[in-house]
Amino acid sequence: MPNTTVAIIKTQPQPDFDQINQAVRRALSLLGDLSDIIAPGRLVLIKPNLVAVPAGPNSGAVTKPEVCRAIADFVRELGATPVIAEASAAGVDTEKVIQATGYDTLRKEGYEVVDLKRTPKITLPIPDGKLISEVESFELVAKADAIISVPVLKTHDQTEATLSLKNLKGLVTDREKKNFHSTGVFDCVVDLVSAVKPVLAVVDGIYGQEGLGPIFGKTVEMDLIIAGRDLVAVDTVCGAIMGFAPQELLLSVKAAERGLGTNNSEQIIVKGEKIEGVRRRFLRSSEDVIVDVENFHLLFEEGACTGCRNTVLSSIVDIKNDGSLEYLKGKTVIAGPIQESDLPADVSPDNLILVGKCTKPFAHLGKHVKGCPPNNIWVVQAIVGEQAKRRYATEEIND
Repeated sequence: MPNTTVAIIKTQPQPDFDQINQAVRRALSLLGDLSDIIAPGRLVLIKPNLVAVPAGPNSGAVTKPEVCRAIADFVRELGATPVIAEASAAGVDTEKVIQATGYDTLRKEGYEVVDLKRTPKITLPIPDGKLISEVESFELVAKADAIISVPVLKTHDQTEATLSLKNLKGLVTDREKKNFHSTGVFDCVVDLVSAVKPVLAVVDGIYGQEGLGPIFGKTVEMDLIIAGRDLVAVDTVCGAIMGFAPQELLLSVKAAERGLGTNNSEQIIVKGEKIEGVRRRFLRSSEDVIVDVENFHLLFEEGACTGCRNTVLSSIVDIKNDGSLEYLKGKTVIAGPIQESDLPADVSPDNLILVGKCTKPFAHLGKHVKGCPPNNIWVVQAIVGEQAKRRYATEEIND
């Protein structure tokens, strides 16, 4: 595989739009001529990460609208038509995220911002799929001549980091997101990438997250824009900036093995800032302390999917943010394909919370939370009671 270029640009602290715009344009200029992928008359889908309503505009959970605006302006100047489009996490109302994060302001300024969940669906064939041969997506995704992934620099509970490859999971329906988690999220994402063939990645590294990403992590200001044509190489460079070795990012490893890019540092030419000059080790999700509550136990069985893990973790954060940690005392929460021999013998049915489809065979032994994955509110209600308020996921997800 020939060498590929990844650009790293450093902005000033707390940059405004003009500074972000300059950084994006500088990064793209270092990639050389892009007219073969962004040409007059082409429809360019710009895919941010709008996973859920964040704690604040600079929390590092979602792609800053200024980054997408800069990319859209660049695309327009090349004569193509930019469309910013996203389908947020399963159970999340994308429109609420758009309204909460400033993307509605872009709409008012004339930029096209689309909630994919409210658009027509299509079945997208995946000829070279390893786990799936087709996927339920959206007409706009199929119509796009080029797709630009615009993720955030942040960690993730099960995939270590969520960058430009995983960001593309937002191009499928909620039902498919659930299927990805239960079937095998790594290979399913790679299957999807092989079908949609993104042409460019521009990573929003202004504010990122470490620890319990992708929504409840700790904010890290990095003031970076990272860009490249090869998404595998971009994610490899981002991982190195975050302190991950290439082999630690399994999604990039699998994508490289399938010929979708390179994670070989000897084949990646880094322009702009040097990795060593901007590197900062990010706290891993497994290193983050969620809560410290007496006699509270959280058990993720081997094979527990990303969906259930993230649902449980974010539900616990919801409980913490509500000031309701006392409800966790004495509780044991389990997710994943548990065996009967692994069930704790000294926990009462009222204090045993069994989450997801995998634990359903033992539903009679405690409080079972249906779903694959469940809605956050169902987990919170199983722990706290019916008075709990809905937060992270706002939409019903049926089995």
